[in-house]
Amino acid sequence: MSETSVVNTDFVGRTYPPSGPYAVSAADIAAFADAVGSDDPMHRDAEVARAAGHPDVIAPPTFAVTLGQKCDREYILDPEAGIDYSRVVHGEQRFVHHRPIAAGDELLGELTVDAIRMAGGHAMITTRTELTAGGEPVCTSTSTIVVRGGEDQ
Repeated sequence: MSETSVVNTDFVGRTYPPSGPYAVSAADIAAFADAVGSDDPMHRDAEVARAAGHPDVIAPPTFAVTLGQKCDREYILDPEAGIDYSRVVHGEQRFVHHRPIAAGDELLGELTVDAIRMAGGHAMITTRTELTAGGEPVCTSTSTIVVRGGEDQ
């Protein structure tokens, strides 16, 4: 017998209350830059970043994934959502930056479940996280995860 995903499709359109604030430090940015192999001085040298017009060091563009995943957590752990995290595979990630994320930012993230599509017993879930600082948009992070169905899918 085939086991299919039991993801609750009624969650499409659901927006969770803002989570955070998530404090961004220069050390967080440098550690992420190390992890992705970036040697851009804008990620480590505040003087270089300020000379370029930023308030402090700025994060690599993909740094926003760390915050988006923190916001996704509330949805993924919601027992009514029907997501078995042991069956989750990251599918896709996109970012629209309204301005760079900088050290010293205190970001809030508001998560919306944009789409849930069933395909071959698997659930393809697209979420969107709006990251803001002081009420101003910083980044829109869109993620697609796959919740795998049963082993015989």
